[in-house]
Amino acid sequence: MKLKTLTQNYQFLRAYKSKKAYVSPMLVTYVVPKKHGGICLGITTNKKLGCAVERNRARRIVRAAATDLLRDNECSANIVVVCRHPILKKKSTDVREVLEKHFTQAGILST
Repeated sequence: MKLKTLTQNYQFLRAYKSKKAYVSPMLVTYVVPKKHGGICLGITTNKKLGCAVERNRARRIVRAAATDLLRDNECSANIVVVCRHPILKKKSTDVREVLEKHFTQAGILST
């Protein structure tokens, strides 16, 4: 199953204003529950992270890890993932472990 993506600025702003943030050195994950519509994923990277190639690699790694974790999930939420600088030196398995921890804390994944 392909995850839906967040595209509108107001959706990202609503996530940033929510108090549901899970922080690690390489990622910050914001979760906003919604009533229906499945899971929508938004990934942001800052220009301070590096050139376009590095930012796209970071987004690609996060998207692959999140798709793997949320493939058959029945939850309904908007998720925004902000990439931080240490992600540039990490592999997708490291990112998957961090996302799994954040999603479990948020109640999206069951243990």
